[in-house]
Amino acid sequence: MPERYTERKNVDVRLEVIVGSMFSGKTDELIRRLEREEIAKLNVQLFKPSIDFRYDPQKVNSHSGRSHEAILVEKDNPKSILKLVNPAIKVIGIDEAQFFSSEIVGVCEELVAMGKRVIVAGLPTDFRGEPFGAMPLLMAMAEKVDKVTAVCMVCGEEAYFTQRIKIINGERIPVDYNDPLILVGAGQDYEARCRKHHEVPGRPKK
Repeated sequence: MPERYTERKNVDVRLEVIVGSMFSGKTDELIRRLEREEIAKLNVQLFKPSIDFRYDPQKVNSHSGRSHEAILVEKDNPKSILKLVNPAIKVIGIDEAQFFSSEIVGVCEELVAMGKRVIVAGLPTDFRGEPFGAMPLLMAMAEKVDKVTAVCMVCGEEAYFTQRIKIINGERIPVDYNDPLILVGAGQDYEARCRKHHEVPGRPKK
């Protein structure tokens, strides 16, 4: 099927940010917004950091099984997105934005200045419960921010935090504060937790 690049005057030129813990559905929401634009006969482009090698490396995949073709970008070189963007495309998606260097903020601003609708998804905090990468600044710069929540795997209440765990003798144990910051994983490595049940052994006292 030939590519179709349809000019549409009512495309929202803005930066949108979707944030939430692991298993909150933020990637599902990102893909849903892109698919809506495709239904309206607009082509889209989706980018993700090459560090995210889960499932199919050439796609963005949600935990629920939803997927969309994506272009891999080195996490330390988000400026390459500007060279990879097709000028005719009006809607750009960026997944797992927390893994990119701080340059991702300027990239998003430049894309919006080029007349794009930019939709970014990522984790607002790391497993320590601390701001993750450039996400806080992206949230501050965005015209629209949506926070999605998961279900706490301890109590069943709303969860906004990501708990990293390790399994010892069959028991799921929270990892220490000084564990490596980045570990790309899924259900075996992470849980969604509410504030009450989010645990970080070894976290410095404030």
